[in-house]
Amino acid sequence: MFHGTTIIGVKRGNEVALAGDGQVTLGDKIIMKHHSKKIRRLYHGKVIAGFAGSVADAFALFEKFEKKLEEYHGNLLRSAVELAKTWRTDKVLRNLEAMLVVADKNSLLIISGTGEVIEPDDGIAVIGSGGPYALAAARALLKHSDCSPAEIVQTAMEIAASICVYTNNHLTIETISE
Repeated sequence: MFHGTTIIGVKRGNEVALAGDGQVTLGDKIIMKHHSKKIRRLYHGKVIAGFAGSVADAFALFEKFEKKLEEYHGNLLRSAVELAKTWRTDKVLRNLEAMLVVADKNSLLIISGTGEVIEPDDGIAVIGSGGPYALAAARALLKHSDCSPAEIVQTAMEIAASICVYTNNHLTIETISE
């Protein structure tokens, strides 16, 4: 698992929200930046994506993923599967050190370089070092509240930032709904 960031996505009904913290670390001891933006809108604003891992590698993956979205006319699942296949088999791409959480109004997915495309059962996707903390908070909120996905990801990230030294509370939150 990559450390140095936290990304969470929550899907409830026809609404999905992704949040990412802003901290960029160098190694285990140096905070290089506090206000990085790790969540992006793709494919004409209809898809949101977040990354954990190497920034340069993630940008390369965003570019490849956006090309897949264009090729498959915005079909998120097909684009994710094709990216994962290419990522796993390409000699250059398979060395990229990043993971993605991607979503549209219908799906929420985690994509890794080892070929996994995972759609979580509970509508919560997390990556990065603060992921387990954000996941626990989001599960409790999803089960015991009527909070919107945006409210859930914000609160879950605030909780993760209070526990994980690699996560800060400078958040980027993007939502998609019908």
